[in-house]
Amino acid sequence: MTFALQAPPRRVLVIVTRRIGDVLLATPLIRSLKSAWPGARIEALVFAGTQGVLSGNPDLDAIHTVAERPGIAAHLAMIGRLLRRFDLALSLVPSDRPTLYAWLAGRQRIGLLLDRPDQHWKQRFLGHWVRFDPDHTHTLRNHLALADALGIAAVTDVAVCWQDSDRAAVDALLKGPCTALAVLHPWPRFRYKQWREDGWITLARWFLDNGVRVALTGSPDPAEKACVDAIARQLPDQVINAAGRLTLGGTAVLISRAQFYVGPDTAVTHIAAATGVPTVALFGPTDPVKWGPWPKGHPADHNPWQRVGDQRAGNVQLVQGRAPCVPCGEEGCDRHVDSASECLQQLPVARIISYLKTMSYETTR
Repeated sequence: MTFALQAPPRRVLVIVTRRIGDVLLATPLIRSLKSAWPGARIEALVFAGTQGVLSGNPDLDAIHTVAERPGIAAHLAMIGRLLRRFDLALSLVPSDRPTLYAWLAGRQRIGLLLDRPDQHWKQRFLGHWVRFDPDHTHTLRNHLALADALGIAAVTDVAVCWQDSDRAAVDALLKGPCTALAVLHPWPRFRYKQWREDGWITLARWFLDNGVRVALTGSPDPAEKACVDAIARQLPDQVINAAGRLTLGGTAVLISRAQFYVGPDTAVTHIAAATGVPTVALFGPTDPVKWGPWPKGHPADHNPWQRVGDQRAGNVQLVQGRAPCVPCGEEGCDRHVDSASECLQQLPVARIISYLKTMSYETTR
């Protein structure tokens, strides 16, 4: 069933208050909206700290941010800025706050909701709701279900954008043409998605031994930078340590110039997949059906990934830890974000290298 709008909207708000990866995977829907209504003003509401992944996105006219846990005064100020200012508001997250934000902001509202009795109360806040599938549908496809409900064509490519300053920063970092480059991103923010340090060192040395220059990426976050610095200290000086030296857009530029990318289950790996660069994604507890990197050019009519096993889809090779419980969907073996996942810790370097040997930059780009 489609949601019949009273008129083509002039101002649209897309609400995706979750982590950076969720925000990035909302960009195909944002592009779908802009393609359908090129004269409309498209804006986004995201959590503070996640907006960098939208920087430079030509489909957006404004980005609004709200703290994950705002105080009452901040919340009221944000509501005052948005209250009934939009012809259409879309909630991409089936939880309470995004649904209420859509009700407050939009004269017409549509959103994703779980089809459960305890969630049905939220339906009264939306003019139209679409069933959110938490188990069998990729996050990007859940988002695009709203495009289907609006009766507009779905655009599937994830938008990776950057500023001219990001390009200049990468030029300065590389110091000239780089004929063969591998980008390694060791840090996934949460320990339960993390591979072991010696694995990254061995993998970097393999690239160097095969004539491929290596760049290590990471944000300025102290823990992240410390992790990448520790790896860089055990590698030759020719390795580029870009941790803390590039914005998220700059990291995207660097990846776009690489011949290979290897990273864990994190937003940067989604960026790599979207650029078309041959990408190896390391997965453990996370369900790839929901969160596997979306390969460049993959159609929207089916998921790229199955739940279990090493798999190739387009320019992405997903390498999954092997254990009877994989993917458990838990936050590490001790069930908290700072606990390790044995399935990932035991993932052998040789298996990753074997896949890299089969990946051709020319044929997957």
